[in-house]
Amino acid sequence: MGMPGPMQLLLILAIVIVIFGAKRLKNIGSDLGGAVKGFKTAVKDEAEETTAQIEEVKDDVETAAKRDNEENKV
Repeated sequence: MGMPGPMQLLLILAIVIVIFGAKRLKNIGSDLGGAVKGFKTAVKDEAEETTAQIEEVKDDVETAAKRDNEENKV
């Protein structure tokens, strides 16, 4: 069974509008859009935080390596 065609999708949309009503359907769409936006923001914030942590660890490793090199020269 393949994807529904345009006529089947219109029929499904008509049934959903009859069941839920246009106003409630708009509210559901708005709530869903807000949830997706919040999810994307959370993912972006987490990625930025992880990148900052990686940079911090990288700096710590570089500092420790320089210190070790200086101690080995003496």
